[in-house]
Amino acid sequence: MPYLPNERLFNHFQEHGIDLSKVDEQLQLVAPNSPNLPLYRDMVLTVLRMAHDDGNRWNAKITLQALRELDHAFRTLEHYKGRRKVTVFGSARTPVEHPMYALARELGAQLAQAELMVITGAGGGIMAAAHEGAGSDNSLGFNITLPFEQHANATVDGTDKLLPFHFFFIRKLFFVKEADALVLCPGGFGTLDEALEVLTLIQTGKSPLVPVVLLDSPGGSFWREALDFIRRQLEENRYILPSDLKLMHLVHSADEAVAEIEQFYRNYHSSRWLKDQFVIRMHHPLSEAALCAIGEQFADLCLSGHFQQQPDTGAEHERDDFSHLTRLAFAFSGRNQGRLRELVDFINLPENWAKPLPVQTAQRAQQPLKVS
Repeated sequence: MPYLPNERLFNHFQEHGIDLSKVDEQLQLVAPNSPNLPLYRDMVLTVLRMAHDDGNRWNAKITLQALRELDHAFRTLEHYKGRRKVTVFGSARTPVEHPMYALARELGAQLAQAELMVITGAGGGIMAAAHEGAGSDNSLGFNITLPFEQHANATVDGTDKLLPFHFFFIRKLFFVKEADALVLCPGGFGTLDEALEVLTLIQTGKSPLVPVVLLDSPGGSFWREALDFIRRQLEENRYILPSDLKLMHLVHSADEAVAEIEQFYRNYHSSRWLKDQFVIRMHHPLSEAALCAIGEQFADLCLSGHFQQQPDTGAEHERDDFSHLTRLAFAFSGRNQGRLRELVDFINLPENWAKPLPVQTAQRAQQPLKVS
Protein backbone atom coordinates (compact mmCIF):
# COMPACT_ATOMS: atom_id res chain seq x y z
CA MET A 1 0.00 0.00 0.00
CA PRO A 2 1.29 3.54 -0.69
CA TYR A 3 2.73 5.30 2.34
CA LEU A 4 0.80 8.27 3.69
CA PRO A 5 2.80 10.79 5.76
CA ASN A 6 1.69 11.24 9.37
CA GLU A 7 0.24 14.75 9.37
CA ARG A 8 -0.26 14.63 13.14
CA LEU A 9 3.51 14.68 13.64
CA PHE A 10 3.92 17.77 11.48
CA ASN A 11 0.95 19.49 13.14
CA HIS A 12 2.39 18.80 16.60
CA PHE A 13 5.53 20.79 15.86
CA GLN A 14 3.64 23.49 14.00
CA GLU A 15 1.34 24.01 16.99
CA HIS A 16 4.42 24.49 19.19
CA GLY A 17 6.04 26.93 16.76
CA ILE A 18 8.97 24.60 15.96
CA ASP A 19 10.56 25.11 12.54
CA LEU A 20 11.18 21.81 10.71
CA SER A 21 12.87 23.24 7.62
CA LYS A 22 16.30 22.09 8.86
CA VAL A 23 15.03 18.50 8.99
CA ASP A 24 14.05 18.62 5.32
CA GLU A 25 17.37 20.25 4.41
CA GLN A 26 19.38 17.52 6.15
CA LEU A 27 17.34 14.73 4.57
CA GLN A 28 17.85 16.22 1.11
CA LEU A 29 21.56 16.41 1.86
CA VAL A 30 21.97 12.74 2.86
CA ALA A 31 19.34 11.15 0.58
CA PRO A 32 18.67 13.50 -2.35
CA ASN A 33 15.79 12.45 -4.60
CA SER A 34 15.17 9.24 -2.64
CA PRO A 35 11.63 7.83 -3.04
CA ASN A 36 11.86 6.95 0.67
CA LEU A 37 12.18 10.55 1.87
CA PRO A 38 8.62 10.72 3.31
CA LEU A 39 9.39 7.61 5.40
CA TYR A 40 12.76 8.95 6.63
CA ARG A 41 11.09 12.26 7.46
CA ASP A 42 8.47 10.61 9.64
CA MET A 43 11.16 8.50 11.35
CA VAL A 44 13.11 11.63 12.25
CA LEU A 45 9.96 13.46 13.36
CA THR A 46 8.98 10.50 15.55
CA VAL A 47 12.32 10.68 17.37
CA LEU A 48 12.03 14.46 17.67
CA ARG A 49 8.52 14.05 19.09
CA MET A 50 9.94 11.68 21.74
CA ALA A 51 12.70 14.18 22.51
CA HIS A 52 10.16 17.00 22.77
CA ASP A 53 8.12 14.97 25.26
CA ASP A 54 11.38 14.00 27.04
CA GLY A 55 9.68 11.14 28.86
CA ASN A 56 10.89 7.94 30.46
CA ARG A 57 14.62 7.22 29.94
CA TRP A 58 13.92 3.49 29.62
CA ASN A 59 11.60 4.18 26.66
CA ALA A 60 14.38 6.13 24.94
CA LYS A 61 16.89 3.32 25.54
CA ILE A 62 14.52 0.69 24.11
CA THR A 63 13.94 2.83 21.01
CA LEU A 64 17.68 3.39 20.49
CA GLN A 65 18.55 -0.29 20.92
CA ALA A 66 15.79 -1.35 18.53
CA LEU A 67 16.87 1.13 15.86
CA ARG A 68 20.50 0.06 16.15
CA GLU A 69 19.61 -3.63 15.86
CA LEU A 70 17.37 -3.03 12.86
CA ASP A 71 20.01 -0.93 11.09
CA HIS A 72 22.78 -3.47 11.76
CA ALA A 73 20.66 -6.39 10.54
CA PHE A 74 19.54 -4.53 7.40
CA ARG A 75 23.15 -3.65 6.53
CA THR A 76 24.46 -7.17 7.15
CA LEU A 77 21.70 -8.99 5.29
CA GLU A 78 21.98 -6.65 2.29
CA HIS A 79 25.00 -8.76 1.26
CA TYR A 80 22.75 -11.82 0.85
CA LYS A 81 19.67 -10.24 -0.71
CA GLY A 82 20.22 -12.06 -4.01
CA ARG A 83 19.82 -15.52 -2.45
CA ARG A 84 16.69 -17.28 -1.31
CA LYS A 85 16.76 -18.39 2.32
CA VAL A 86 15.02 -21.02 4.45
CA THR A 87 14.51 -20.57 8.18
CA VAL A 88 14.76 -23.83 10.13
CA PHE A 89 13.25 -24.10 13.61
CA GLY A 90 13.63 -26.98 16.05
CA SER A 91 14.77 -27.96 19.52
CA ALA A 92 18.20 -26.86 20.74
CA ARG A 93 18.12 -29.95 23.00
CA THR A 94 18.02 -32.57 20.24
CA PRO A 95 21.07 -34.82 20.87
CA VAL A 96 23.53 -35.73 18.12
CA GLU A 97 22.50 -39.40 18.21
CA HIS A 98 18.78 -38.60 17.69
CA PRO A 99 17.32 -39.46 14.24
CA MET A 100 16.08 -35.86 13.89
CA TYR A 101 19.64 -34.56 14.21
CA ALA A 102 20.74 -36.62 11.20
CA LEU A 103 17.61 -35.60 9.29
CA ALA A 104 18.18 -31.88 10.00
CA ARG A 105 21.81 -32.21 8.89
CA GLU A 106 20.68 -33.85 5.65
CA LEU A 107 18.10 -31.10 5.21
CA GLY A 108 20.80 -28.42 5.53
CA ALA A 109 22.99 -30.19 2.97
CA GLN A 110 20.16 -30.53 0.45
CA LEU A 111 19.06 -26.92 0.88
CA ALA A 112 22.63 -25.79 0.19
CA GLN A 113 22.76 -28.01 -2.91
CA ALA A 114 19.59 -26.27 -4.07
CA GLU A 115 21.43 -22.92 -3.60
CA LEU A 116 19.30 -21.96 -0.60
CA MET A 117 20.78 -20.39 2.53
CA VAL A 118 19.86 -21.83 5.93
CA ILE A 119 18.82 -19.49 8.76
CA THR A 120 18.56 -20.75 12.34
CA GLY A 121 18.76 -19.33 15.85
CA ALA A 122 22.48 -20.31 15.80
CA GLY A 123 22.16 -22.64 18.79
CA GLY A 124 22.66 -26.38 19.25
CA GLY A 125 20.47 -29.35 18.46
CA ILE A 126 18.42 -29.00 15.27
CA MET A 127 19.95 -25.58 14.60
CA ALA A 128 23.51 -26.90 14.79
CA ALA A 129 22.61 -29.90 12.62
CA ALA A 130 21.02 -27.79 9.85
CA HIS A 131 24.03 -25.45 9.77
CA GLU A 132 26.44 -28.35 9.88
CA GLY A 133 24.82 -29.81 6.79
CA ALA A 134 24.65 -26.49 4.95
CA GLY A 135 28.19 -25.36 5.80
CA SER A 136 29.33 -21.87 6.77
CA ASP A 137 29.01 -20.36 3.28
CA ASN A 138 25.32 -21.24 3.18
CA SER A 139 24.41 -20.47 6.80
CA LEU A 140 23.12 -17.45 8.72
CA GLY A 141 22.71 -17.49 12.51
CA PHE A 142 20.43 -15.11 14.40
CA ASN A 143 21.67 -15.46 17.97
CA ILE A 144 19.99 -14.02 21.07
CA THR A 145 22.01 -12.30 23.76
CA LEU A 146 21.06 -13.77 27.15
CA PRO A 147 22.23 -13.00 30.70
CA PHE A 148 23.34 -16.62 31.11
CA GLU A 149 25.83 -18.53 29.00
CA GLN A 150 24.76 -18.78 25.35
CA HIS A 151 27.10 -20.13 22.68
CA ALA A 152 26.56 -20.11 18.95
CA ASN A 153 27.12 -23.39 17.14
CA ALA A 154 30.52 -24.12 15.61
CA THR A 155 29.44 -23.48 12.00
CA VAL A 156 28.64 -19.78 12.49
CA ASP A 157 30.46 -18.90 15.72
CA GLY A 158 33.12 -16.27 15.14
CA THR A 159 32.08 -15.62 11.53
CA ASP A 160 30.37 -12.73 9.78
CA LYS A 161 27.35 -15.04 9.30
CA LEU A 162 26.35 -14.58 12.98
CA LEU A 163 24.00 -11.72 13.91
CA PRO A 164 23.49 -11.09 17.64
CA PHE A 165 20.14 -9.70 18.83
CA HIS A 166 19.21 -8.20 22.18
CA PHE A 167 15.44 -8.21 21.59
CA PHE A 168 13.53 -11.41 20.87
CA PHE A 169 10.89 -9.53 18.88
CA ILE A 170 13.42 -8.10 16.42
CA ARG A 171 15.11 -11.47 16.03
CA LYS A 172 11.72 -13.06 15.33
CA LEU A 173 10.98 -10.35 12.77
CA PHE A 174 14.07 -11.30 10.76
CA PHE A 175 13.41 -15.03 11.02
CA VAL A 176 10.24 -14.38 9.03
CA LYS A 177 11.25 -11.33 6.97
CA GLU A 178 14.26 -13.07 5.43
CA ALA A 179 12.56 -16.44 4.88
CA ASP A 180 11.47 -17.62 1.46
CA ALA A 181 10.37 -20.83 3.21
CA LEU A 182 10.18 -22.20 6.75
CA VAL A 183 10.92 -25.71 7.97
CA LEU A 184 9.70 -26.65 11.44
CA CYS A 185 11.22 -29.66 13.20
CA PRO A 186 9.99 -31.09 16.53
CA GLY A 187 10.80 -28.93 19.55
CA GLY A 188 9.60 -27.34 22.75
CA PHE A 189 7.75 -24.17 23.70
CA GLY A 190 10.01 -22.01 21.54
CA THR A 191 9.46 -24.09 18.41
CA LEU A 192 5.70 -24.22 18.95
CA ASP A 193 5.70 -20.47 19.57
CA GLU A 194 7.48 -19.88 16.27
CA ALA A 195 5.18 -22.30 14.41
CA LEU A 196 1.97 -20.66 15.62
CA GLU A 197 3.32 -17.12 15.14
CA VAL A 198 4.46 -17.85 11.59
CA LEU A 199 1.08 -19.39 10.72
CA THR A 200 -0.75 -16.45 12.30
CA LEU A 201 1.31 -13.91 10.33
CA ILE A 202 0.67 -15.70 7.04
CA GLN A 203 -3.00 -16.43 7.83
CA THR A 204 -3.65 -12.73 8.53
CA GLY A 205 -1.64 -11.48 5.55
CA LYS A 206 0.90 -9.72 7.76
CA SER A 207 3.65 -11.84 6.23
CA PRO A 208 3.96 -12.86 2.56
CA LEU A 209 2.85 -16.35 1.62
CA VAL A 210 5.76 -18.82 1.76
CA PRO A 211 5.89 -22.62 2.07
CA VAL A 212 5.69 -23.85 5.66
CA VAL A 213 7.06 -27.38 5.95
CA LEU A 214 6.57 -29.57 9.02
CA LEU A 215 9.46 -32.05 9.09
CA ASP A 216 9.43 -35.18 11.25
CA SER A 217 11.42 -38.39 11.20
CA PRO A 218 9.91 -41.40 9.37
CA GLY A 219 7.26 -42.83 11.65
CA GLY A 220 7.41 -39.78 13.94
CA SER A 221 4.14 -38.53 15.41
CA PHE A 222 5.06 -35.05 16.71
CA TRP A 223 3.50 -33.00 13.91
CA ARG A 224 0.86 -35.61 13.03
CA GLU A 225 -0.58 -35.39 16.54
CA ALA A 226 -0.30 -31.59 16.49
CA LEU A 227 -2.27 -31.52 13.21
CA ASP A 228 -4.85 -33.90 14.68
CA PHE A 229 -5.37 -31.46 17.55
CA ILE A 230 -5.64 -28.52 15.13
CA ARG A 231 -8.26 -30.31 13.03
CA ARG A 232 -10.23 -31.62 16.01
CA GLN A 233 -10.21 -28.50 18.17
CA LEU A 234 -9.53 -25.53 15.87
CA GLU A 235 -11.09 -26.51 12.56
CA GLU A 236 -14.12 -28.37 13.93
CA ASN A 237 -14.89 -25.50 16.32
CA ARG A 238 -14.47 -23.03 13.43
CA TYR A 239 -11.64 -21.17 15.13
CA ILE A 240 -9.80 -21.42 11.80
CA LEU A 241 -10.93 -21.90 8.20
CA PRO A 242 -10.60 -25.42 6.75
CA SER A 243 -8.36 -23.95 4.03
CA ASP A 244 -5.93 -22.63 6.67
CA LEU A 245 -4.52 -26.15 6.87
CA LYS A 246 -3.26 -25.65 3.29
CA LEU A 247 -0.68 -23.23 4.70
CA MET A 248 1.50 -26.11 5.96
CA HIS A 249 2.68 -29.44 4.63
CA LEU A 250 3.89 -32.46 6.60
CA VAL A 251 6.88 -34.42 5.24
CA HIS A 252 9.17 -37.13 6.59
CA SER A 253 12.36 -36.67 4.58
CA ALA A 254 14.76 -33.95 3.48
CA ASP A 255 13.99 -34.82 -0.15
CA GLU A 256 10.30 -34.09 0.37
CA ALA A 257 11.02 -30.86 2.26
CA VAL A 258 13.25 -29.45 -0.48
CA ALA A 259 10.87 -30.64 -3.22
CA GLU A 260 7.98 -28.80 -1.52
CA ILE A 261 9.98 -25.57 -1.43
CA GLU A 262 11.21 -25.86 -5.03
CA GLN A 263 7.70 -26.68 -6.28
CA PHE A 264 6.34 -23.52 -4.61
CA TYR A 265 8.71 -21.38 -6.71
CA ARG A 266 8.38 -23.36 -9.95
CA ASN A 267 6.35 -20.56 -11.51
CA TYR A 268 5.43 -18.30 -8.58
CA HIS A 269 8.15 -15.74 -7.94
CA SER A 270 6.77 -13.24 -5.40
CA SER A 271 3.81 -10.98 -4.69
CA ARG A 272 3.01 -7.42 -3.68
CA TRP A 273 0.16 -5.01 -3.17
CA LEU A 274 -0.18 -2.23 -5.75
CA LYS A 275 -2.79 0.15 -4.38
CA ASP A 276 -5.97 -1.98 -4.25
CA GLN A 277 -4.60 -4.72 -6.50
CA PHE A 278 -2.78 -7.84 -5.34
CA VAL A 279 -0.09 -8.80 -7.82
CA ILE A 280 1.51 -12.23 -8.21
CA ARG A 281 4.75 -12.24 -10.20
CA MET A 282 5.31 -15.34 -12.35
CA HIS A 283 8.17 -16.79 -14.38
CA HIS A 284 5.80 -18.17 -17.03
CA PRO A 285 2.56 -16.67 -18.38
CA LEU A 286 -0.59 -18.73 -17.97
CA SER A 287 -2.62 -20.16 -20.84
CA GLU A 288 -6.02 -18.74 -21.74
CA ALA A 289 -7.64 -21.95 -20.53
CA ALA A 290 -5.87 -21.65 -17.17
CA LEU A 291 -7.00 -18.02 -16.80
CA CYS A 292 -10.61 -19.06 -17.45
CA ALA A 293 -10.29 -21.85 -14.89
CA ILE A 294 -8.87 -19.43 -12.31
CA GLY A 295 -11.79 -17.07 -12.88
CA GLU A 296 -14.21 -19.91 -12.13
CA GLN A 297 -12.40 -21.81 -9.38
CA PHE A 298 -10.98 -18.86 -7.42
CA ALA A 299 -13.69 -16.22 -7.84
CA ASP A 300 -14.09 -16.14 -4.06
CA LEU A 301 -10.65 -14.46 -3.77
CA CYS A 302 -11.79 -11.39 -5.73
CA LEU A 303 -13.59 -8.51 -4.08
CA SER A 304 -14.54 -7.16 -7.50
CA GLY A 305 -13.60 -7.43 -11.15
CA HIS A 306 -11.62 -10.37 -12.43
CA PHE A 307 -8.13 -11.80 -12.75
CA GLN A 308 -5.90 -9.97 -15.23
CA GLN A 309 -2.64 -11.26 -16.65
CA GLN A 310 -0.19 -8.48 -17.43
CA PRO A 311 3.13 -8.80 -19.28
CA ASP A 312 5.52 -6.67 -17.53
CA THR A 313 5.88 -3.01 -18.09
CA GLY A 314 7.28 -0.83 -15.51
CA ALA A 315 4.67 -0.87 -12.83
CA GLU A 316 4.82 1.72 -10.09
CA HIS A 317 7.96 1.32 -7.93
CA GLU A 318 8.71 -2.06 -9.55
CA ARG A 319 12.27 -3.29 -9.18
CA ASP A 320 14.23 -3.47 -12.43
CA ASP A 321 15.24 -7.09 -11.83
CA PHE A 322 11.54 -8.04 -11.62
CA SER A 323 10.43 -6.11 -14.70
CA HIS A 324 10.59 -9.15 -17.00
CA LEU A 325 8.13 -11.18 -14.92
CA THR A 326 4.51 -11.71 -15.95
CA ARG A 327 1.97 -10.51 -13.39
CA LEU A 328 -1.42 -11.86 -12.33
CA ALA A 329 -3.41 -9.03 -10.72
CA PHE A 330 -6.75 -9.03 -8.91
CA ALA A 331 -8.63 -7.26 -6.13
CA PHE A 332 -7.81 -9.77 -3.39
CA SER A 333 -10.08 -9.89 -0.38
CA GLY A 334 -7.01 -10.60 1.78
CA ARG A 335 -8.95 -12.94 4.05
CA ASN A 336 -8.34 -16.49 2.89
CA GLN A 337 -4.61 -17.12 2.59
CA GLY A 338 -5.18 -20.88 2.41
CA ARG A 339 -7.16 -20.39 -0.80
CA LEU A 340 -4.40 -18.11 -2.05
CA ARG A 341 -1.97 -20.98 -1.47
CA GLU A 342 -4.24 -23.20 -3.60
CA LEU A 343 -4.07 -20.57 -6.36
CA VAL A 344 -0.26 -20.58 -6.15
CA ASP A 345 -0.29 -24.38 -6.42
CA PHE A 346 -2.47 -24.04 -9.54
CA ILE A 347 -0.19 -21.58 -11.33
CA ASN A 348 2.82 -23.77 -10.50
CA LEU A 349 1.50 -26.67 -12.59
CA PRO A 350 3.30 -26.71 -15.99
CA GLU A 351 0.12 -27.81 -17.76
CA ASN A 352 -1.35 -24.39 -16.89
CA TRP A 353 1.44 -22.40 -18.53
CA ALA A 354 1.13 -20.87 -21.99
CA LYS A 355 3.01 -22.88 -24.57
CA PRO A 356 5.99 -20.97 -26.05
CA LEU A 357 5.72 -19.91 -29.66
CA PRO A 358 7.60 -22.07 -32.20
CA VAL A 359 10.96 -20.55 -33.10
CA GLN A 360 9.93 -19.41 -36.60
CA THR A 361 6.71 -17.86 -35.29
CA ALA A 362 8.57 -16.08 -32.51
CA GLN A 363 11.10 -14.70 -35.01
CA ARG A 364 8.33 -13.38 -37.25
CA ALA A 365 6.65 -11.77 -34.23
CA GLN A 366 9.87 -9.91 -33.44
CA GLN A 367 10.25 -8.50 -36.97
CA PRO A 368 9.17 -4.84 -37.42
CA LEU A 369 5.89 -4.26 -39.23
CA LYS A 370 6.14 -2.89 -42.77
CA VAL A 371 4.33 0.38 -43.19
CA SER A 372 3.05 1.07 -46.70
